[in-house]
This record gives sequence, C-alpha cells and structure tokens, in this order.
Amino acid sequence: MTEWWRDAIIYQIYPRSYQDDNGDGVGDLRGITRRLPHVADLGADCIWLSPIFASPQKDMGYDVSDYCAIDPLFGTMEDFDEMIDTAHGLGLKVIVDQVLSHTSDLHPWFRESRKSREGDYADWYVWADPKPDGSPPTNWHSHFGGPAWEFEPQRGQYYLHHFLIAQPDLNFHNPAVVEEILRTCKFWLDRGLDGFRLDTVNYYFHDQKLRSNPPAQTRPQVMATDLYGMQKNLYNKTRPENLGFLEKLRALTDHYDDIMMVGEVGEMGGRSIEIMGEYTAGNTRLHMAYSFAMLGPDWSAAHFRSCIEGFQKGAPDGHPYWSFSNHDVPRQVSRWSAHAVSEEDMARLTCAMLMSFEGTIGIYQGEELGQTETELVYEELTDPPALRFWPAVKGRDGCRTPMVWEKDAPNAGFSKVKPWLPVKEPQAAKAVDAQGNDGILAFYKGVIAFRKASAALSRGKTEFIDLPEPVLAFHRRATEQTLTCVFNLGLEPVTLAVTGEGQLTGPCDAFLAEGMLTLPGNGYAYVESDGTLEIAEEAPRT
Repeated sequence: MTEWWRDAIIYQIYPRSYQDDNGDGVGDLRGITRRLPHVADLGADCIWLSPIFASPQKDMGYDVSDYCAIDPLFGTMEDFDEMIDTAHGLGLKVIVDQVLSHTSDLHPWFRESRKSREGDYADWYVWADPKPDGSPPTNWHSHFGGPAWEFEPQRGQYYLHHFLIAQPDLNFHNPAVVEEILRTCKFWLDRGLDGFRLDTVNYYFHDQKLRSNPPAQTRPQVMATDLYGMQKNLYNKTRPENLGFLEKLRALTDHYDDIMMVGEVGEMGGRSIEIMGEYTAGNTRLHMAYSFAMLGPDWSAAHFRSCIEGFQKGAPDGHPYWSFSNHDVPRQVSRWSAHAVSEEDMARLTCAMLMSFEGTIGIYQGEELGQTETELVYEELTDPPALRFWPAVKGRDGCRTPMVWEKDAPNAGFSKVKPWLPVKEPQAAKAVDAQGNDGILAFYKGVIAFRKASAALSRGKTEFIDLPEPVLAFHRRATEQTLTCVFNLGLEPVTLAVTGEGQLTGPCDAFLAEGMLTLPGNGYAYVESDGTLEIAEEAPRT
C-alpha cells in the first residue's frame, strides 16, 4: 500500500465542460482522454470526475438513474475504459463522484417504490405519512427551495428529498439498500477505478423517529433558496448510523490495492471541521474528507488557521483535503475579489497558500488559469435553483462554463458548435495557449513542482505563528527540512521582523534583508531555515 493520496494533487474535471469531442456542445469522456496530458503536465496525481452515470440530467448527473451505466451524453463503457487506461499510462489515478444518498425519480428502484406500500422496493426510499392536517411529516428543508418532502398520491405518503423533488433520498436503514449500494461501488472498483469522491457523505441516514429540527440560534437565512441555516440540522443528516455505513464501504475498498475515498461534508461553519475529523478518525472510515469551510466568502488569516487547527485537534490521526473552488461555488478569484490587488495577484496568492497546506490538495478545472466567474443572463442559465429563484440567486452555472484551450478558436477550443454554456471573452482571454511563460498556468506548475520537491510541504507538520491580521504564517517541519510560509491577505504591504538565519526559496513575492521580511499586498514567501527562524510583528521605530 503506497497511500498515494496522502500528498496528492487532485484535479477536478466537470465532464460537461472539459472538452467536447463528438461535436454536440457537451464535454465527453473522449474529450477528457484527449486532454489528460494537460493534467499530467500540470503535475497533478489524480483526476476526480463529476458524475458520468446514466441520468436524466435534471441536476447535471447528480440524479442517477443507473449506477452501473455510463450516460450516453458522455460516451460508452469502452470510452470509460480507454480513459482509465490513458490516465494510468500518464501516471494519473482516477476517482469518480458517487452520489449515494439519493437517486433520480426515474431510477427503476423509485419507480417501483412509489407505486405501493407493498413490494420488494417499497421501503427503499424514505416514506412517511402526512400529519393529521395533511402537512409534511417534519419541518426539514430542501436545499433547492421549499420543504424536503413531496407528496406521492399513488402511496398516499410523502417522500424525502434533500435536493430536487426529482431526487428522492434512499433509505439507508434498509439493509437491502446498503447491500445494493455496496455492490454498485464494487462494480467500478473491479473496472479499475482508483476510488470515490462521495457526494453529501453525511446525508445517508435520517432520524427514524422523524423529529423536526429546532431553530438555529445564531444562523440567519443564508440564501434565497436555502433555509438550512435557519435550523439546527440534528435529525435530517449527520446521524450516528452514517459511521457504520462508512465502515462497511471502507471494508470493501480495503480488499483492493491503494483505493481512496474522500467524502464531501455538506455543512458550513465550525461543525463541518468536526465532522471531517469524526469521519476520518482511525483507519476504518474515510481516507479523507473535505468541507465547504474554505469554499465560502470568509477571508482572513484567523479563518484559515481555525480550519486547519480545528482539524488537527478534532482528528489528530485523520487526513484532510483542502480546496478553494469546485463546481458548486463561485470561482475563488472572483469570490475573494474584494481582497485582491488584482485578479492575477489573487490567483497567485491563493495558489501559493493552498499548496502550502498540510494534507491533500484539490484543484478545480480552470483554477490553474486564474479563471474567473462567468456573468450570465437568465436566458443562458441551466442550474435549477437559478432558474427558479433568479435574480436573487445566480446559481452555479458561472463556475461551470467550458474549459478554455485556444484563445482565438471558436468557443475557445472547447467545441466547434454552440456549447451548453457560453464561453465569454473574459474567460477565453485566459485560455491555455494564451498563458505564456509567466502566466498563472506556469505559476501553478512551478508551485506544484516546488511542493512535490519539498519534504516540508509534502509531509511536514504545521505549527502556526501568532501574527495579527492580515498575515497568515506557519512553519512546516519535516525531519530534513523546515519551511516558514508567510502570506499577506491584505491589500497593503506588510513588514515583519525576522530573527535567525533563513533564505527565501521557491516562488516568492517578498523581500528579505537585514532581519526584515517585506510582503507587498497579496504577497507570499517561503523561507527555508535550520528550524530556529522566528517571525514577529515589526517593532515600532523610535
């Protein structure tokens, strides 16, 4: 067992938007295969594919109608096998999104389950009788607006859906459901997959007593579609039974060599870090987990420190996965633009920061180009929450627009026909062929190579340095190397006092001389030393 994932760089591909090979305006597996050298050249170790399984695509594949079939939109099983072989030939591992908490309402299991309260599939989903007044059985909310319950007249009962009405939740309290889900996972492991990214990993089980959630005391409504933040979500997710299922799934993967599971913890705030710790503790649950803790608007040294230290304390034997962007949140360069000297400065700073964090690192396609959020009009939207709640909600389409390969080609080289989402000029300007030797892409390659060559960054332990905002600073210590990583999250230059011997190394935007380290706005520095280096706030001059 090499445990390749412990210091891996995982590159997320959104299949719809990576490369259209068959000319229908939608990305596909053959297109991904053709572009895999880009990922390998970047220095990544693994690709993570968002869902590619059979689906009516009401939620872009997160509504699965057959767990063991490739959706024709993306190609064939032969295309999948070719992609796996090509990736492995380039030294890349492959993991795929597994959406296990819910299915499509067109899945054969649900079609049978909704017919009657009797039959083989009657208890495969979460069904409940109405209250005496006909209202839903609990006060639980759907993430996509409205209650998490939909009435089914054929059964005279409500079914649970945390997301779209067309995404009914499976009943994991039923052993037959667990057994079948494990079988579908085994199907892909036998086909050569290197692991899973587990969508909404804390949503599998619900409270069987169907208790309503109490109101949250401190969280207001966080967005127009999502009332989750107004409740303390005790009974609809993150139930204790989840751990037992994760242990069954881990036991399955342990029958194979070097399989990795990373779970998406669907939770905001400090609780998400606690769940990450709980779900990765020991060696019988997830290999690692990530949350939305670093995917929100929060931007401060204290926030990033609290995320990392919270995981250190909550799971001293666990393993974290950190990322700044994915297919569900605005791109980081745009999300944190208020704190940026420029788009390029923010792209470089966030890259330097992320690659210095202890654990596994995730990159979302286009992040390596310094890509920004695409501004869309209503007629261009495809995301269900945006279509329903526009203009209060812009949705997730802005971060899902196609990958840009050639600046002056039609649709920036993504497709020869009109793509499913538009490629606009601000995004095309950042195309791969327009990056140049000093562009963001070259910077990412350099920092990734620096991380891989550094014992401290790839496996060193983290010790934070107490410095005032907006400076984030910490030591990364390995037996053979100590690096001190310093980042200025502010817009104005910062000067810090340095004691001990040290020298700047790797990609840096700072100046070190005469016991002073100066970082411009959004500046960053790696300082190599003998381990005795200390950094403090600059003493006031007299």
